[in-house]
Amino acid sequence: MSRFIVSGGERLFGEVEVQGAKNSALPILAATILTKGENVLHNCSRLSDVTTALKILRYLGCSANITGNTAIVNADNMCGSDIPNHLMREMRSSIVFLGAILSRTGKAYLSFPGGCELGPRPIDLHLKALKKMGAKITERHGILECSTDKGLKGAKITLSFPSVGATENIILAAVRAKGTTTITNAAREPEITDLCDYLNSCGADIYGTGEGVIVIDGVDELYSTQHTIIPDRIVGATLMSAAAVTHSDICLKGIIQSHLNSVVPVFEEMGCQLEFSKGDLFFKSPKVLKPVSLVRTMPYPGFPTDAQAPLMAVSTLCEGTSVFVESIFENRFKHVDELTRLGASISVQGKVAVVQGVKHLYGASVEAQDLRGAAGLIVAALGAEGTTDIGGIKYLERGYEDFEVVLSSLGANVKKI
Repeated sequence: MSRFIVSGGERLFGEVEVQGAKNSALPILAATILTKGENVLHNCSRLSDVTTALKILRYLGCSANITGNTAIVNADNMCGSDIPNHLMREMRSSIVFLGAILSRTGKAYLSFPGGCELGPRPIDLHLKALKKMGAKITERHGILECSTDKGLKGAKITLSFPSVGATENIILAAVRAKGTTTITNAAREPEITDLCDYLNSCGADIYGTGEGVIVIDGVDELYSTQHTIIPDRIVGATLMSAAAVTHSDICLKGIIQSHLNSVVPVFEEMGCQLEFSKGDLFFKSPKVLKPVSLVRTMPYPGFPTDAQAPLMAVSTLCEGTSVFVESIFENRFKHVDELTRLGASISVQGKVAVVQGVKHLYGASVEAQDLRGAAGLIVAALGAEGTTDIGGIKYLERGYEDFEVVLSSLGANVKKI
């Protein structure tokens, strides 16, 4: 099992290109099932979750490979409609294949997904929507058996919560369904827009993304295309956190400013200076960080839950008290106990975490228990005195490509063992 050894206290400097978005790559890889011909996906990060998605595609009979950061997928010879349990358990986003497989083959057989244990996700939203589109779904012993007698049909679907996964599954099921599908209270994340941009370039007819109501007119066929995946806004926020906690000046290249609108005010409240110019972000952290009065995670365009842990790590060294309210997942404070091992002062009551800034953090041995918690521990370790030994790096590698290399290129003292 890999671990990170971080010697804190080093200021960061230089520039780095932000990797492609994991949360765009996974649904787009699933969407290739619906197309004819060879798809070429640029800026596709080499992550363990991407590796799992490619394994699933190959298991289904597709040709799926990645060279550098370019994935090439051809689903012409797809012959399967099931995903084995061991692949479903490897990543939490594996459920996104359901809508695509059902649309392509008229049946799907898969288990519930695994991945980080963040508490229950509303999988029922996915299933309820697909049933409304004509799918027959039986749940038995943790297995989903899905089928359609006459193919999927367009429907009017209103989500009780703007679930990203449910929105993606409905879109993938609807693009080749008969008739029109309308999703009200759809997720508005940039990754949803990226998926729809890809599908539209394949010949789909989707409009309204980013506005909360998405309309999909089903088409008979989709064709392959070339597509460049958007930069990962959460990796960008994590690198900004690393610069903030080390009082550093860095440049992030390949940023889309609008995707970071919810996190920028938090860093500015801490006293950081941010300047955007032609896709680059110049970030400067002060010598003394101010606390943030309140960070409340919300669906996009609100503050992203995935950026909560890295920002909390920064707040442990702010001069004052910061408050975090986690509104999305039940178990998103698993990193708190590990941060306290480093000397942080954090109290948790239900969904609220109160962070009293301390003057120093100190290196210790800690264990990550989920993807973003791992990123938060690394950020804290960069700002700590001495050496921190971080386990659970398998979680980090689900969403951060060669993160020790990226941080080292900026001057951090990070080793993977």
